[in-house]
Amino acid sequence: MGQTRVTSSGEDPRVTELRTAVSRLRRELAGHPAEFPDRGIAEDELAALDAMAITGVPEIPRLRRSLLLIAGAIGSVSALASALRDVRSAVDLFGEPPRR
Repeated sequence: MGQTRVTSSGEDPRVTELRTAVSRLRRELAGHPAEFPDRGIAEDELAALDAMAITGVPEIPRLRRSLLLIAGAIGSVSALASALRDVRSAVDLFGEPPRR
């Protein structure tokens, strides 16, 4: 209990999943031709998620805040729905934030 599995590369598999999902959404967002008002917010928060994943110890409340901002920014762009769902699933692997 309280132990985290580690991949052969020494990385927490949840972090690997998060990095993969964030990378995919960033690629799809970059390739999406339509401009929308909150695109910059989504790009900034994806960069923040990627930075947190690189450190290997993401803060759950911050992960969830970024996810909310990303979902709010691109939630109506149906072409990105699958990649956004993958990011959400990856964030959910880290569990719920601690109750206050």
